[in-house]
This record gives sequence, C-alpha cells and structure tokens, in this order.
Amino acid sequence: MFDSLSDKLQSIISKTRDKELTQENMHEALREIRRALLEADVNLRVVKAFISKIKDKAEGENITEGVDASQQLVKIVHDELIELLGKEQKPLELKNSPSLIMMLGLQGSGKTTSSAKLAVKLKKEGKNPLLVACDVYRPAAITQLQTLGKEIETEVFTIPDSKDVQDIVSKAIEHAKSNGFNVLILDTAGRLQIDTDMMAELLLIDRIFHPDEKLLVIDAMTGQEAVNVAENFDAQLGLSGLVLTKLDGDSRGGSALSVSYCTGKPIKLTGTGEKLHALEDFYPERMATRILGMGDIVSLVERAQEVFDEKQAQELEAKMAKSEFSYNDFLNLQKQMKMFGSMGNLLGMIPGLNIGKDDRDKISHEGEKQFKRMEVFIQSMTPAERNKPDLIDTSRKKRIAKGAGMDLAEVNTYIKQFEQMRMMMKGMYDLKSMFGKMGSGMPNPSGMPNMPGLNPKMGKHAVNKALKMMRRFK
Repeated sequence: MFDSLSDKLQSIISKTRDKELTQENMHEALREIRRALLEADVNLRVVKAFISKIKDKAEGENITEGVDASQQLVKIVHDELIELLGKEQKPLELKNSPSLIMMLGLQGSGKTTSSAKLAVKLKKEGKNPLLVACDVYRPAAITQLQTLGKEIETEVFTIPDSKDVQDIVSKAIEHAKSNGFNVLILDTAGRLQIDTDMMAELLLIDRIFHPDEKLLVIDAMTGQEAVNVAENFDAQLGLSGLVLTKLDGDSRGGSALSVSYCTGKPIKLTGTGEKLHALEDFYPERMATRILGMGDIVSLVERAQEVFDEKQAQELEAKMAKSEFSYNDFLNLQKQMKMFGSMGNLLGMIPGLNIGKDDRDKISHEGEKQFKRMEVFIQSMTPAERNKPDLIDTSRKKRIAKGAGMDLAEVNTYIKQFEQMRMMMKGMYDLKSMFGKMGSGMPNPSGMPNMPGLNPKMGKHAVNKALKMMRRFK
C-alpha cells in the first residue's frame, strides 16, 4: 500500500546518511518529503501540518558534532508519522451485552465483506457474533451476507421482504438475547454517494439503539475523496472509528495518512487481503515503522502465532531433529505460509532488509511461481513417496517427471533442493539445541538490530541472493 511513499522516504533519508545534521541538508530533506507526500495523494493540509511539525522538531534538536543526520531524521519522521496515524492503537469498545457495531460506508467500500471479516476476528477473540442484514436496498446484498455467513459458520439475521430497518434491528436484538449472541454486526445500506435518505435511516438507528461502535469502512484506494466521505459521516453520526480496506492494494496510500488526522477518529481496523481472516487491529507505531522500511517484527510474530498450530509445530520440530521432514510436511508448511499473505508483504515485515517494491515483487513472483511448480511435482507422487522421500529411485523419478510434465533433470533438481532444505532444518534444530544447553546467558541467535544501524547494502544483497536461490529451481 505504502510502497511508493516508503521507497521515496527511505531514499530521502539515505541521502543524509553519514552526514552531520545542518539547516541546509534538513531543508532539502523536508522539501523532498513534502513532494513525496503530495505525490502519494496525502491531503494538502495534512502535508503542511506534518512538515511544519518535523521542521519545528528538527530546529529544536541540539545539533552536535558527529550526529548522523539520517538517524536524526528517521527518529523525527517516525515520531510524526505515529502522531499522524493516530498515536496509539484503539481497540473496539464493546461494553454492552449484546453490543452493537454499525458498519457504515458508501456502496462498494467493502462494508459487507468487512462485516464478515469482523465476525471472524471476534470469534477468534471468544465472542459470539450475529450478522444482521440491514442493507435492504442493494440487489443481492442480503444473499451476499448469507453466503459469507455460511462460509465463516456465523448466523445471519434477516427478515425476508422487509424494508423496515428499525424493525429488523429491534428483532435482531431480541433474537440475540434469546440465543446467546453477544455482538451484533449491522451491515447497513450504502449509496453511490451520501444522500439525505441514507443518512436519515442511519441517524434513526443511531438514536434509537445507541450502538457501541460506529465504524466507517473506507476503500483505501479512493484517494482524496476518502477524506470528504469520512468528514461527512462524522459530522452527521459522530464516528467512533475507521476501517480501511484494501491496504494491500497497489495505490499511493494518501487516504490512510489523511483520514484519521482530518476527522480526529482512530483507524481501528485494516483489511489486508481478500481472505476472510485478513482483518487486523491497526497499530500506528507498527505502520510508521513499516513505511520507513524498518519492518514489523511484532506483527510478523503475531501472524505466525495465528497461522501455525503449536501442536503441529512441535511435531515438525521432532521430525526436523530426526531428519524425517517429508514432502507432506512441506505441503502443510506451504499451506500455512499462504495464510501469511503474499511473499512480498512478508518481506516487508522483516526488519533490516530495506528492499524496494520492485525487488519485493520480483522475489514474490519468482518464489510463488516455483512453489506452485513444487506443488505439482509433489502431487505427482504416490502417498508413500510423499511420506518417505528415500523411496524415490530412478524409475520412480521418471514416473513422477511424466506425471508432472517435467523433464528428469528438473525433478532431480527439486529432489536435491528438498534434501538440502532437510539438512538445513536439521542444522537449525541442532543450533537451537546447542544454545539451549549453553544457558540463558548466551546471546539470542535470532536477535536483530534496529534498522538505522544496518548496512544499507544489506537489502540489495538479500534480494540478489533470494532471486539466485529461486532461479536454481528452474
């Protein structure tokens, strides 16, 4: 989402590396930052306020001999990005039982899908949500919500052929109380643009039922118009928070940096993919860190905890210790890795790589293409071969090659790469065991330094190495 802006900010900061902080180089950097923000479609008043605060902070700093300007600039820009994005994470406030969440937004903003994603998220957190179909105007809106509800195994409350939204919400609350639902997610109607009838209906629901949360769903790819929509809804309804969808999209990202500042309302949730689990809490500090190319190791670890089953991880570790990692294990691991999202997004979370969007796209495209080829190769095996790789002899290789539509040399390459991976996993397990035996006083082998202190050539080296490894599969 912020790839273009991120690349430009990192480039601006890198130009000041190994220089002392002066009025001249800071003025030049601020001018380029202003240009980068405007090109990213950030609202003009937001840009002016942002640059003004950075300038004030920069001029207020004690400029001492030997200060690295890039370090100083990273800190100032990082701090102001956090302020711009809302300072701190704001969780949903669901105090009542049942709690009501109004999902608001224009038609096409992703309200219905976001409602289903929110239900998935709440279920993970131990809630029992009920989806309520309040969009009685858009053709097939109720059917869409019911289809999503069936997919995520969540009940959808609707009254067939009813156009009385007030009655639907009232009876949904009674149904929730009688059946143990503690959160109602109201998928309200949207329009192609804000109109009086739509707002009157929403105001009626708000004043009668007093929802705990009024969340405006905004398509992050709509640019400057997102600010106007957010301000209009907030003026009429008094929003409690924002939901930004399509944050994984290929756009300039200006709306995400503008809506929270312009409305004074926090971004509470973000949609980061098409999958129904792809709705996350929004953390301003983590997003600021990612924009500046410093990774997001906390989100990476949290995603790993969600994706990987602890029991399966322990079983996999036991197999690694005995070099018993099989092709079936590889397929299961690959399936779990897909839950992370694209390889490009995953690389963006790793601190210290400093990889631009084009390079991440190359690695992501090459890697995902080869993973698919590897999957075809494995699916051409018998169940016994997948479970015991040592069974595969020359005659079996020929049969597998024919079934996968590959030549024998390519099959041999895949088998060799797989064996190397097994050896690497065994080595990682042995290293972990060694550090465990040597005691807690030893340094953490997985510890990573902060981004500003890393060698700027590291990212390019990592890209070239990764691409070289991917091409070895060809």
